[in-house]
Amino acid sequence: MALIVQKYGGTSVGSVERIQAVAARVLKTAKVGNSVVVVVSAMGKSTDELVKLAHTISTNPSRREMDMLLSTGEQVSIALLSMALQELGQPAISLTGAQVGIVTEAEHTRARILHIQTERIERHLRDGKVVVVAGFQGITSIAELEITTLGRGGSDTSAVALAAALRASCCEIYTDVPGILTTDPRLVPDAQLMSEITCDEMLELASLGAKVLHPRAVEIARNYGVPLVVRSSWTDDPGTRVVSPTPRPRSLVDLEIARPVDGVEFDANQARVALLRVPDRPGVAARLFGEIARQDLDVDLIIQSIHEGNTNDIAFTVATPMLKRAEAVAAAIAPVLRSQKEPKLEEAEVMVQQQIAKVSIAGAGMIGRPGVAAQMFATLSAAGMNIQMISTSEVKVSCVIDAADGDRAIDALCQAFEIRGEGRRRASGFSKSGVRGQDNSLSPPASPASPTSPASPASPASPAPPARGVALDLNQARLAIRQVPDRPGMAAKLFGLLAEHNISVDMIIQSQRCRVIDGVPKRDIACTVAQMDAEAARTMLEQAAAELGWGDVVVDSAIAKVSIVGAGMVGQPGVAARMFEALAQQQINIQMIATSEIKISCVVAQEQGVAALQAIHAAFGLAGDQNIQVSA
Repeated sequence: MALIVQKYGGTSVGSVERIQAVAARVLKTAKVGNSVVVVVSAMGKSTDELVKLAHTISTNPSRREMDMLLSTGEQVSIALLSMALQELGQPAISLTGAQVGIVTEAEHTRARILHIQTERIERHLRDGKVVVVAGFQGITSIAELEITTLGRGGSDTSAVALAAALRASCCEIYTDVPGILTTDPRLVPDAQLMSEITCDEMLELASLGAKVLHPRAVEIARNYGVPLVVRSSWTDDPGTRVVSPTPRPRSLVDLEIARPVDGVEFDANQARVALLRVPDRPGVAARLFGEIARQDLDVDLIIQSIHEGNTNDIAFTVATPMLKRAEAVAAAIAPVLRSQKEPKLEEAEVMVQQQIAKVSIAGAGMIGRPGVAAQMFATLSAAGMNIQMISTSEVKVSCVIDAADGDRAIDALCQAFEIRGEGRRRASGFSKSGVRGQDNSLSPPASPASPTSPASPASPASPAPPARGVALDLNQARLAIRQVPDRPGMAAKLFGLLAEHNISVDMIIQSQRCRVIDGVPKRDIACTVAQMDAEAARTMLEQAAAELGWGDVVVDSAIAKVSIVGAGMVGQPGVAARMFEALAQQQINIQMIATSEIKISCVVAQEQGVAALQAIHAAFGLAGDQNIQVSA
């Protein structure tokens, strides 16, 4: 039969009664002949209580001692669950992260898994025992034997990593919600359960704040093709299946710190249309992209820069054969964007650029690793290429460059990120929002089906909806770096400085408007970072301003980022327009726009964030039936 890894969170094991209920569920899985490994978190809020206890002793407890303390919470859970299983007549043994052989890097409170020594688990499984493992923890090299913890969401990470190392048939994540919902049900009560979602979609949602699964766990599932299911601890409902692409062969050594990028993509079939000085008010983006959608035009990258005065710049790329139609739409709508109440505004200017290309690096391993984008920018700079547009997501960074530089860009990036043959992908065409020429298979690797997981669809299903979920992030701040010299290497230096200070960057937008100051062409660059990093980032960038030649650095912490995620937006014109129209109807002004293949994000005022989430969720009909299977 199958080998199944199950993970139960703190709520699921929060009391004796709940531990006994978990034991009964585990026993049911084992009784039908499955081998079972169970990963558990600390009981209820016990980790929070340990943290509070530590801070009553020390205002700044050492990270090593915090790991020593917090690792005890899971040890209570595993011992009690093993006892409960034994009381039911099921042989079981509890093992800590050290005993189970989870070896990590030497980074206290935020360690990543290097490899897992599975021999002891496999021996106990052969003896017919359920192995109950402490999540969230590991140990450094055998010489040091230092206990480490994996950080927030660490038990999810432990479970999926064990499933990968053991080549399990399925990893089931049990939690206090029925599965993965279209958005936060506390903000939108009619949020609906999804029966399936792709790993890339889940990576974006998890990184945007969806707390059901941690991004690191999804990253491992994607990289190793682990079949993953999220289910309720309280019911037998099937939950949500997270579908992994067929993985390339990958070593289980350096499991979480392998190379962050596994592919370089290139599309020379692109042209850019930019509208400069469009009015900064609700409805402008909706009107522009609404007309583009009515003309059945697919767009790729969309960016809206930080505003200057009472105007913004909006730029987008289209496939070259569509350029004439896109240019005509932009030219026709530019004169009417200015209202009669704004007579002092200049008419929007339309700029068109052909002979451009989009080059991208892709890989789930770049999550939470400052410096990946900076390395890309530095690589292009060293090859003498200027970056004209930037778009980022959790699994991809894209840059628009001159088309003539395409082959050199591919070679330079493949060398920098150690990408070999199959990682080089050239796109022959484009459709919003996806690149052709890469492996987009959504089918998981063949493996015995878990008797407790939903079966795979037997026949091709309906196309996925354009948006699978909507997320709201209220924990970001915007950095605006004014008057950055427009020459190769500046983005690399700017984001390299942030990476050196371990500051992760989310959205990156380079303004389309170029101004010549003292003979030097300059552009503004904006990015979003975690609010807790914003002041440190500003201080550091201000200190570097005189040497590197940029101007003021401005922080705005009163922002919200609202995003839609969905692989189904590929080839469906009008997705962005629908999102922008939903915001316009609520008189919500868009401050920044950034897109990737499966995500569209808008920055709005913080006080309008919840209203924006609710409006977009309603606009895409996500309160309806979301039980739509993803085509295999």
